[in-house]
Amino acid sequence: MSLPRRTALAALAAAATLRGAAAQSDAITLVVPTAPAGTTDFAARLLAEPLSRQLGQPVVVENKGGANGALGTQDVARARPDGTRLLVQYSGYHVGTPALVPNIGYDVRKDFAPVSLLLDAPQVVFLHPSVPAATMGELVAYAKAHPGELNYASSGNGSLQHLGTELLKLRTGTQMTHVSYRGTGPATQDLVAGRVQLMITTPPPLMPFVREGRLKAIAITAPERHPALPDVPTLAEQGLPNLEVIGWFAVFAPAGTPEAVLRRLTEACNAVVATPEFRRRAEEQGAIIRVMQPPEIEARVGRELDEWTRVVREARIQPD
Repeated sequence: MSLPRRTALAALAAAATLRGAAAQSDAITLVVPTAPAGTTDFAARLLAEPLSRQLGQPVVVENKGGANGALGTQDVARARPDGTRLLVQYSGYHVGTPALVPNIGYDVRKDFAPVSLLLDAPQVVFLHPSVPAATMGELVAYAKAHPGELNYASSGNGSLQHLGTELLKLRTGTQMTHVSYRGTGPATQDLVAGRVQLMITTPPPLMPFVREGRLKAIAITAPERHPALPDVPTLAEQGLPNLEVIGWFAVFAPAGTPEAVLRRLTEACNAVVATPEFRRRAEEQGAIIRVMQPPEIEARVGRELDEWTRVVREARIQPD
């Protein structure tokens, strides 16, 4: 082999290495502020592969749980605003945690730019079969007869699961004991095992256990019945009107991300959400697809942060 040919091959190899390094540096990381499993993780992984195809660059999921979602959220708030590090966020962490901990180290109104809404997920009241209740009326009666004996799970102090159940307690005059977990996955494990008896949460991760009879769903916390659970009545149908708890999952970029980058990300994410495959897989797990543009997401964040701040004050909920 002549020297020029070896030199040419070496140059080609070096170019390929540089291209690979560049592709790696351009990878988008979807930060999930929870442990693996749970609806936030599900939403991120449902998005990652088709988003990679839309953008033509790698998209990876990184779980960064802890501090009721604050660790992962703060990570993205402080990330370089270039569109390569995004937050796939659960509304309970985005508006619930800051309602409980005002000086949390970031401002969700100022430190994030909305990109795309992925899923809406009305909450469902799930019970372990050991609880002798099939309706909300029976559950309230049982809770009043056994004050403090029912343990309810949440994915963390200040999560929507926590605040939603505290709102239910306020409206029904019941006492239940809060057990906080680091994410929906561990909470679900203990609910299925019967170590806790109740959880109000989004349907996706718990639907298989309902189908198997290992959990029961007794109420929908939205204005309408859930398509995945058509036989389960709403709270309003069971005598508890004006008590709605709807979770959502959305993508956010750090504030200061260039408008052109945000627009490209929004278009790509919305294109994925609009595909039949994304909708099918989401609806199979009990989620609902609803397209919402960045200004609408921003308004929703502000409105719900105000609402949950009032609940925290009225229920006298304290940080961990």
